[in-house]
Amino acid sequence: MLRKYLTVFFISMVPLLELRGGVPWAVAMDLPTIPSIIVCAIGNMIPVPIIYLFARKVLIWGADKPYIGKPFSLILDKGERGGRKLIQKAGRGGLFMALLLFVGIPLPGTGAWTGTLAASFLGMGLKTTTAAVSLGVALAGCIMAIASTGLFAVLGF
Repeated sequence: MLRKYLTVFFISMVPLLELRGGVPWAVAMDLPTIPSIIVCAIGNMIPVPIIYLFARKVLIWGADKPYIGKPFSLILDKGERGGRKLIQKAGRGGLFMALLLFVGIPLPGTGAWTGTLAASFLGMGLKTTTAAVSLGVALAGCIMAIASTGLFAVLGF
């Protein structure tokens, strides 16, 4: 059982997969829904402070290097575009809610990794970013659990 939880924990830490991959994997392994969402959410949140503090600096550093420059530039560009979109849609005052919804609605490319990178480009504080991303991850976990098992199964009926 611990091995299964560790599997979904680490799946949830992987960019692109994140919790959106961890929760369905947990359902496929017949793990209980609520504990699985919690484990996946923790796994998805562990990289957030590291991404916030270091990812942008590493991307800027590597953008002009041979071999790694092109992918780094693409990721840097995606983060900047995500940040601009959030400001356009929400304005400065609504960034918290916009980031929460950006992370919380489980679409490709809108997870905690991208949301945190965008928040770092916008200059949101680490505490504000962590709170918004945490709530977004919780929302995404609930949505993915319902999509994977159905509402009644999540509620225990």
